[in-house]
Amino acid sequence: MYPHIAITLGDPQGIGAEVAFQSVRDLKTELKHFSITFLGSEETRDQVPSEHEFIAVGAWDGTPKGAGQVAALAIEQAVTGVRDGLFHTIVTAPVHKPSLRSAGWDVPGQTEMLQKLTGSNPVGMLMAAEMTDRGSPLRVLLATTHHPLREAISLLSEELLLEQIVLLSEALQSDWGLVAPQIAICGLNPHASDDGLFGDEEAMILSPAIERAREMGTNVAGPFPADTVFYRALTGNFDAVVAPYHDVGMAAFKTAAFGRGVNVTLGLPFVRTSPDHGTAFDIAGTSSANATSMAEAVRLAIHLTQNRFSKIFLHD
Repeated sequence: MYPHIAITLGDPQGIGAEVAFQSVRDLKTELKHFSITFLGSEETRDQVPSEHEFIAVGAWDGTPKGAGQVAALAIEQAVTGVRDGLFHTIVTAPVHKPSLRSAGWDVPGQTEMLQKLTGSNPVGMLMAAEMTDRGSPLRVLLATTHHPLREAISLLSEELLLEQIVLLSEALQSDWGLVAPQIAICGLNPHASDDGLFGDEEAMILSPAIERAREMGTNVAGPFPADTVFYRALTGNFDAVVAPYHDVGMAAFKTAAFGRGVNVTLGLPFVRTSPDHGTAFDIAGTSSANATSMAEAVRLAIHLTQNRFSKIFLHD
């Protein structure tokens, strides 16, 4: 018995199927001891690599709403497959959020959808690039995700930050296999407030959360200024960085790892990865999509699954 990865093909209007199929072809050797099942619309059946399984979740009617319904059904059935013991890991191709919403899923994205489907709390959005131009990995956890900046700042709290630090530390140990991972906290204000000159969130929220995490045995430091902490991570000083809001983390991450990043959802009862790009409707069907990020998502899923289930699946 091999570990089983479900790959959902995302919005049928986009490049999901193309990059998913290309990824498993490119990773044939790495996937030697894994089973793969694709889940998507009936129309993609003939494109599925013959050595892998396919579950048609429905036919696409050609409308954006129908595309959202097919994308949602693929995710729902993949989660059901995990519950039933069929799958161990889910890799998700990109979805179109407005189409998902028109299909009845009023969520910011797949992370929140998976959280609802599994009842998981807390969850975390971690952007991971195991290879960067500087050599060291870059992993960035977004403490707050898809919120307007003003709202994100209001959502940031000592409890939330502590929760995310602990979640990240546990994942780095269990799924990445790191011993005593080193975590850095990125400041919210310019120069991490410069001892209170530019805001008090570092003193009132970030530092207390850091101290409490340390008391729990977590190796965490900061808060550090945003203009240097990611560089320090890229040069090997930290295993991961916690960013206080979406764009400060994503700007640094995509600058360092554009096209190679992977979105990992922490806190779910299974491994979930996804590429760091969208549906790319403008090039869908042209056979010109770059599958690198999707391949990295599958490759990281392999690595995390091996670590999480190392005592169950042992191979030569």
